Amino acid sequence: MKKEEKNNIVEQQPSQQGRRPQGRPGGGGGGGPFGAMMRPAEKAKDFKGTLKRLIRFLKPQRTQMIIMIFFTVIMTAMAVYAPNLMRNIMNLLQLIIIGTAESDAQSLIIKYFIAIIVLYVLRFILETISYLIANYVSVSLGKSFRNILRDKLERLPIKYFDEKQTGDILSVFSNDVDVVVNSIQQSLIQMIQAFLMLIGVLGMMFFISWKLTVIALVILPLYVITVSMIAKKSQSKFIRQQKGLGKINGYIEEIFTSHKVVKLFGKEQDSYAEFKVMNEELAGDMKSAQFLSGLIHPVMDFISNIGYVAVVMVGGILAGATNPLLIGDITTFISYQRMFVNPILNLANIVNMFQSTIAGAERIFDLLDAKEEEMDKAVETFVNREHLSGVEIKNVDFSYSPDKELIKNLNLKVEPGNQIAIVGPTGAGKTTLVNLLMRFYEIDKGTITIDNVLNTEVPREELRKQFGMVLQDTWLFAGTIRENISYGKEDATLEDVISACKQAHVHHFIETLENGYDTLLKEDASNISQGQKQLLTIARAILFNPRILILDEATSSVDTRTEAYIQNAMNFMMEGRTSFVIAHRLSTIKKASTILVMEHGQIVEQGNHKDLLEKNGVYADLYNSQFLNIAT
Repeated sequence: MKKEEKNNIVEQQPSQQGRRPQGRPGGGGGGGPFGAMMRPAEKAKDFKGTLKRLIRFLKPQRTQMIIMIFFTVIMTAMAVYAPNLMRNIMNLLQLIIIGTAESDAQSLIIKYFIAIIVLYVLRFILETISYLIANYVSVSLGKSFRNILRDKLERLPIKYFDEKQTGDILSVFSNDVDVVVNSIQQSLIQMIQAFLMLIGVLGMMFFISWKLTVIALVILPLYVITVSMIAKKSQSKFIRQQKGLGKINGYIEEIFTSHKVVKLFGKEQDSYAEFKVMNEELAGDMKSAQFLSGLIHPVMDFISNIGYVAVVMVGGILAGATNPLLIGDITTFISYQRMFVNPILNLANIVNMFQSTIAGAERIFDLLDAKEEEMDKAVETFVNREHLSGVEIKNVDFSYSPDKELIKNLNLKVEPGNQIAIVGPTGAGKTTLVNLLMRFYEIDKGTITIDNVLNTEVPREELRKQFGMVLQDTWLFAGTIRENISYGKEDATLEDVISACKQAHVHHFIETLENGYDTLLKEDASNISQGQKQLLTIARAILFNPRILILDEATSSVDTRTEAYIQNAMNFMMEGRTSFVIAHRLSTIKKASTILVMEHGQIVEQGNHKDLLEKNGVYADLYNSQFLNIAT
């Protein structure tokens, strides 16, 4: 739904607004350099397909990616070749000491030193440029994803938001996009470097001594077996840690949002005791997980040291052979041996992280693939039509899902200017009915007309501009009071805004504020009362001046005096305007032209307040039960 389409909707919040964001589970502990490898990676359902699609998203940055990869190849080659220059220097120094060096040995040493310095400087420059490019690519990708996702949300039907939790949608925007962006920024260069380093270092090891290389590779299975064993053992611990962390975070949020209730019932000690148990369990799981992930480093060092000892022993033997190895050969080989292990561990870490990245990208693409609201082909308009706003519903069937019918053969005719009150239990179809009027949902069968025009023949944007809505759950954004009231009618003058506020009985309150209409409202307008919020939304609706008004439970959570103000403002707003009022407080709808009593998607009773009481049916039961409760 585009912003222009929302302008007329004074109050509309997603059905899951109050739910806690359901973010992805976090590890809660790094576990050292091998933490990512120890934690279980979240896997995508279609890894290959998602990866291909993600690569297509990187096409606009193809040139930068090619440059980055090229620089990464060059700087990795430099990193691999640098120890070989040191090897030459050390070998020349050894030959000088034993007196077998050639006459130009010292000048060669100087040249090698200069070459090493130049090599490291160039590598620093290339590495800096590569990371700057990676940062640019990742930021561009994040910006592109957010723009596309925001545009996608505009085209999704209300049904999508009713079926999804708000937290899951927010998590795609924040968590999943950040995971993908950070992976591109941090992991891509590391992955390329690790892979090339592995090949380059192995080649240099064979170049120095194939015999020593075979010995070094014999140690390799020990690395793999050890890492696999510890990783397998620690993953179950990390899963328990993730679950425990999620549980304790949810509990803390619940306690703080219900802090007054906890104090009211004197449950502070019980609450603390419950928290203490969860915290102890989490601490135990974290200790186990961190111990296992921390254990891998000393174990790997131990295995590495065994390998170095073996290389030194064999190297010493080979040093006395027919084709002896020099000291520089042996020490450089050990350096390469250390360099050979790190890329293996880095690749294991990166692959694990990359699986989570693709899983995040898959959720992004799932949202992008969600079925959109059907394109409008309607051309009718209300612009030149007489301001009547009669509504007729004929033989309408509707269901949220094929196997669960909600409304069956609904018929209703509303004369222009009438006030229609809709009452009934939760799930009766009251709110669904007004959603069908505005085409937030499409009917399965039948017709809905406004001033003899089918609502399907009018573009949704044009249709929704005919409606104004005031809900119990007010929606006000962080901004000035004037900006909030003129939302949807930005061309309104201050005089127009003041006039609407006077009619809504909220002008006096605004005048008491230090900055008046320029007073800044906090997020969710938490610096004003619930009743004041509702009066502001009524002022917004009055300013917008819709043809049809929808009031949904607008007075069910305020005090009696404020309710009277709100009721007077609503009566003024409804005067001469077709209105639909959904309310549980039946005292507020006595003057309605027609009262519809709905049950299971059907209108079971219809008439004015007096007639329905005389029928002594469902409405009379509802009315009497409310006033009997008040009396008792």
